[in-house]
Amino acid sequence: MSAFTEDAERYRTLFETMDEGFCVIEFFDGPHGPLSDYIHIEANPAYERHAGISNVVGQTLRELVPDEADGWLELYGRVLRTGEPIHFQRELIATGRHLDISSFRIGALEDKQVAVLFKDVTHRIRIETELRQLNETLETRIAQALAEREEAEAALRQAQKMEAVGQLTGGLAHDFNNLLAGISGAFEMIGLRLAEGRTADVERYLAAGQGATRRAASLTHRLLAFSRRQTLTPKPTVINRLFTDFTELVRRTVGPQIEVQTIAASGLWPALVDANQLENALLNLCINARDAMPDGGKITIETANRWLDDRTARDHGLTPGQYVTVSVSDTGTGIEKTLLDRVFDPFFTTKPMGQGTGLGLSMVYGFARQSHGHVRLYSEIGQGTTVCVYLPRHRGEEDEESPALPDAATEAEAGETVLVIDDEPSVRMLMVDALTDLGYACVEAGDGPSGLKVLESPARIDLLVTDVGLPGGLNGRQVADAARALRPDLRILFVTGYAENAVLNHGHIEHGMEVLTKPFAVEELRRRVAALLQSDDQPNR
Repeated sequence: MSAFTEDAERYRTLFETMDEGFCVIEFFDGPHGPLSDYIHIEANPAYERHAGISNVVGQTLRELVPDEADGWLELYGRVLRTGEPIHFQRELIATGRHLDISSFRIGALEDKQVAVLFKDVTHRIRIETELRQLNETLETRIAQALAEREEAEAALRQAQKMEAVGQLTGGLAHDFNNLLAGISGAFEMIGLRLAEGRTADVERYLAAGQGATRRAASLTHRLLAFSRRQTLTPKPTVINRLFTDFTELVRRTVGPQIEVQTIAASGLWPALVDANQLENALLNLCINARDAMPDGGKITIETANRWLDDRTARDHGLTPGQYVTVSVSDTGTGIEKTLLDRVFDPFFTTKPMGQGTGLGLSMVYGFARQSHGHVRLYSEIGQGTTVCVYLPRHRGEEDEESPALPDAATEAEAGETVLVIDDEPSVRMLMVDALTDLGYACVEAGDGPSGLKVLESPARIDLLVTDVGLPGGLNGRQVADAARALRPDLRILFVTGYAENAVLNHGHIEHGMEVLTKPFAVEELRRRVAALLQSDDQPNR
């Protein structure tokens, strides 16, 4: 047997026994145009096993799969024309088999022959499809489960919210009813004594009513601090500078049984903060510390510079960067770990019934967040508690000491006129009467449009005093902006029951403007008006 015959036999055996399907196709010109069909000139036994078609030798493509012929011709025709082999996967729709195919040209273009090597991967494709569908179903089930969980969490949050609202309204009703009883009772007794001509007791009842009013104002301020809507006047402040006067106030408040220590960090950075509200927050913390040490102890007030990296800031719920901290520590009874998550809730208190409102820590928390900072609490039973307030570092110098306000009793200059806008007649009457007593001429308006008409007139107006929340389509800020457009140097005093911070540009008010929060003392109103009208750069009128 010749070597050629042996090689032919070897290749024939390989061709017949190989696992993959194999065939050789030859293109020819047909009724559909040049090279528009091909015939199978050779195929191995595995062809039928993988493709699902028997006896293909001698059959043309358009005879076997007429509906799919154009797609196969395009693929193998490109191999014939370019001589570049291809590898692809495609479904043979006629038999429902998915085939993994390699194809290459045999000889030159003019030989018109292409070899095709393939295997059936239907089972694998089916498994992949089922897995993909399973994943899609799983994603749907997960999405549904997450939606159900979110719905349950929303219901829980709503329930907690309603519980908090119940606590809030119940606590408010209790406290305000007590305060209103004191105020209304004082007025009634004043009326009775005046009717009887017994004026000796009037001063005592006035003092009682005013005291209840101040406590009501303090309660609303603490509520507004909790809800982060109090009026703040932040200024660059080095907190250490507050310690001298503040420490003395704390000592008087907590009593001689409590030692008060301050640790002021050297080189403390300025913080942009409302110093008065910060002192109020710290005083609340010191009172809490005192109440936690009924047998005496030690309060430590400490400042520090802190740099928070990404991880630490994330743990504290803050933006990474530099912060000034001021902390109040005590050596008292401490707070149980199970209660630590609730200490900032409104009206939650660990004190006995009637000895605490539960607003102290929530007010501190609200103040810190409104100042773009945060507050953290650390406590150990029997060891004491530390509350640390974080305030962002101010990049700049500390504010110079503000000049003292002028004496409110200063008489008005001749002809000085104040426009008072407030929709509450009683409040407007009180402001007008208080300013008229000092010699100011006053013009009144009950809403924004009415006040704007006065400003558009040629009447002399030296100062605008306006409530922020006004009816009639124009709020106090809008009236002030219109007033400044008409009278660029006009001084403006905003009066507000709470901080409509968005209306007041989030606390950023222009030069020649101030904010007075209700309820206010008449003396404070007079002082603010005098300060605005007597400043050095008084506008020309």
